[in-house]
Amino acid sequence: MLLIGNGKVITRDSNQPYLANGCVVIQGNIITEVGLTEKMLEKYPKAEFMDVKGKIIMPGMINTHMHLYSTFARGMSSKESPPQNFVEILERLWWRLDKVLTIEDIYYSGMVVLIDCIKNGTTTIFDHHASPGAVRGSLFEMAKATKAAGIRSSLCYEVSDRDGSEIMEEGIQENIEFIKYAQSQDDLLQGMFGLHASMTLSNHTLEKCSAANAGSEIGFHVHVAEDAADQADADKKYGKKVVERLAEFGVIGPKSISVHCVHVDEAEMNILKAKGANVVHNPESNMGNAVGCAPILKLMKKGIRVGLGTDGYTSDMFESYKVANILHKHDQGNPSVAWGEIPTMLFENNSAIANLYLSRPIGKLAAGCYGDVIVVDYDPPTVLNENNVNGHILFGISGRGVVTTVINGQVIMKDRILMNIDEAQVCARARELSSKLWNRL
Repeated sequence: MLLIGNGKVITRDSNQPYLANGCVVIQGNIITEVGLTEKMLEKYPKAEFMDVKGKIIMPGMINTHMHLYSTFARGMSSKESPPQNFVEILERLWWRLDKVLTIEDIYYSGMVVLIDCIKNGTTTIFDHHASPGAVRGSLFEMAKATKAAGIRSSLCYEVSDRDGSEIMEEGIQENIEFIKYAQSQDDLLQGMFGLHASMTLSNHTLEKCSAANAGSEIGFHVHVAEDAADQADADKKYGKKVVERLAEFGVIGPKSISVHCVHVDEAEMNILKAKGANVVHNPESNMGNAVGCAPILKLMKKGIRVGLGTDGYTSDMFESYKVANILHKHDQGNPSVAWGEIPTMLFENNSAIANLYLSRPIGKLAAGCYGDVIVVDYDPPTVLNENNVNGHILFGISGRGVVTTVINGQVIMKDRILMNIDEAQVCARARELSSKLWNRL
């Protein structure tokens, strides 16, 4: 039994939202109780006690859209002229990089980001993978990495037509086999059925994917109208909007993740609402790729569940939280917007999306939840209580303030020291492999 106490506990539990001097009790991998530190120590005198010395105790962060494979692009330069639009970014960078990934590259590029996640307090990720030159076994290799890191994950392979029918078929099989494998594992590992985007998926391929996933009760993880080019392609080839087209093949639904939705119109929003869709917003990626600002305020006003992701741009969900807040104020030209929607996305909707695939809840500190807990070094300069915790997090906390990360009841990092990962070895091998990958490019 582990007691994490003597801290300011932000529970995200409406029955007990905040404890000024609280303690989280974890038995095995489950939170069994949250209460005052003094009472918990009296009740469990023989339990291991982690004294956080007044720091913040809160649920681990959840990232509902991630790309672990993007790591080896860090610092990479190109002799080509800089891309001028989103399609050129795909063609000149990401579709060149993913083609030359090896199985070992997949493991080490993943491990680097997973270490980043742990250090930034991200305890659960929904990843979307591509490696056309090494499709088969790729998700299993990623699962090997997430297990080694101890991070809770949902993995999928993005099926696409851009590399030919054989690679497309391999992507379908990788998803199917991995979903079956993940269903035999514990709740640290889940699978989804990945698709790239409407503009790289023919009707024939969508039919095959829909048929392959039929009856699995597993949703699709797909990019939706990230750029205007996706809408232009759907209109030109099929005379339909992206959401309308994907919905006809059963891709949009209550257990699926529709990522981005930057260029959706009113009719598409109504389809998303009718289908019970989960949308994931990625503010930094959308800004970096200059694709536009997603209409998430409208989506949420319609009652559509919108979560928050990073698209591989960062591993720090605190950072994504800050950027989302200011992006929508800037876009709307109104400093009063997005105060409520963004914390709802991060602290409520991300857990709701994750909990679709888990047998016990995450995202809050309450009896019966999985023991995913982080400790943050933050001494509030003003009063901290249940009414203003989001403001303190927004303006006072960053991922690098996380000192301890506990996932599924296991202490993965304590006082900024990784418990079971040799970070130096991982980074050294990653540098070797990334140099070889750059040469192949």
